[in-house]
Amino acid sequence: MHKSRLGALIIDCRTDDLSEATAFWTAALGYDAAPQQSDDRYVSLIGPGGEVAISLQKVEHESRIHLDIETDDIEAEVTRLIGLGATEVGRKGGWVVLQAPSGHRFCVVKPQRADFAMNAAPHA
Repeated sequence: MHKSRLGALIIDCRTDDLSEATAFWTAALGYDAAPQQSDDRYVSLIGPGGEVAISLQKVEHESRIHLDIETDDIEAEVTRLIGLGATEVGRKGGWVVLQAPSGHRFCVVKPQRADFAMNAAPHA
């Protein structure tokens, strides 16, 4: 048995500099930007505790928003989601990119939030 849940909303930004996107999204959502990480392709937005995490990601494809589903067993979750109709698009950096039957892409990632074990849904 494994567990999974919605882990984060990722705002993919086709840009060379996330500062403009960061300024917009922090103002629009009333969130703060987390201190810069070592990887300048990402900025985490800090909102009220308990809410789904939101991050900005610098990308080369068209701007869009995608979901991250966090799980304690990536392979089992990928298999479950493919069984529901998703298709695998690729693997990168320890996560798997899938596409829903609706055409929306999303990622299956390791647990990201501290309360994962308490709040994730179990799957056989």
